[in-house]
Amino acid sequence: MSHLPSHLWYLITNFGGAGLTLPLAFAIALWLAVGYSWRLAAAWLFLLGVAVALVTATKIAFLGWGIGVRVWDFTGLSGHAMFATAVFPVAAFLVLLSAPPAMRIAGVTLALLGGATVGLSRVIIEAHSPSEAITGCIVGALTALVFVRIAWNATPPGRLPVAPVVVSLMVIMLGLHKLHLPTQRWVTHIALKVSGHDRPFIRAKWKTLRDTDIPASPVAPVVPLQKTRNVAMPLPDSDA
Repeated sequence: MSHLPSHLWYLITNFGGAGLTLPLAFAIALWLAVGYSWRLAAAWLFLLGVAVALVTATKIAFLGWGIGVRVWDFTGLSGHAMFATAVFPVAAFLVLLSAPPAMRIAGVTLALLGGATVGLSRVIIEAHSPSEAITGCIVGALTALVFVRIAWNATPPGRLPVAPVVVSLMVIMLGLHKLHLPTQRWVTHIALKVSGHDRPFIRAKWKTLRDTDIPASPVAPVVPLQKTRNVAMPLPDSDA
């Protein structure tokens, strides 16, 4: 699978971008509020908000203070991996909420695998280390599964027409697939504000201190700040 052409991996990785997954998440919440209850919608947005906060906190910790795990090459949870494994399984669950349990389980499982593929793409294109992609997938999957457990017995089943839901979600996925938000730039700005540093930490210098006890110092980035490889990458402002 890793032998796929690079442009296909970039195509896959775009499905985890915040420009697509956040509107999709809000659309899911809207359909939950309309078809089931506002409490379900609020629960979904709350759980996703917690996951987003975790991703953001780990990124700020590294960019602002150089806090990470060198032995794992970990500088922050992958946002793409988290979003993909959180949002797409819940989208599948919403569509299949009135279906038999076996179909719901199958749909959520396939969507989780799709989200994990997005996580793999982050490693293949060298936007993240394996540890960052894996932990991002774990946080996203837990977010989705907790919500699925909460909403499993949502009533009344069949109240929400499936066709409009599917069409609206597909329109968002296809229409916003190439929309990229400068989330890395935003997080970097926040990290510098709260840390008081003029420059963010970057992976390359931080990794050179693997065998020393000398704290890394912030240095000026030349490329996207949290990329694994230190060369210019496509879509530099996409969330990592």
